[in-house]
Amino acid sequence: MGCLQVKYLLDTHVWYWLMEAPAKVPAKVKRVLKRTGSTPLGLSAISLWEIAKLEEKAKINFKIPLDRWMEDALEPRFVQKLELDDRVAVESTRLPEGFHRDLSGQIIVATARVHNLTLITADRKILAYSHVKTLWS
Repeated sequence: MGCLQVKYLLDTHVWYWLMEAPAKVPAKVKRVLKRTGSTPLGLSAISLWEIAKLEEKAKINFKIPLDRWMEDALEPRFVQKLELDDRVAVESTRLPEGFHRDLSGQIIVATARVHNLTLITADRKILAYSHVKTLWS
């Protein structure tokens, strides 16, 4: 499987922040990402949809067209997109202890669990969820 190189999965907001507002990412996370072997970073395919929906609803704005931003932000040396496959789909419906109702969050957590990745997130609900490895501050 192609994701064997990947150790970390970016939550959607962290991917966006790394590209558009790196000051929002804690120094601890930046240090981990700079270490050899930390890239490429995993990215759930659902994150592309989330970014597109945020742009559609004008919650975020880009200086360039969205398709061009996506192309740049999916640089293969930086990010490896992890597809929503059957294992992730099933895992997202079977998360232990009633994970919260956010569907994108369920898919992202399931992706981390299926691929045994550490999820980089600032989401407090995910950080408090003991059934996925996380990294933030």
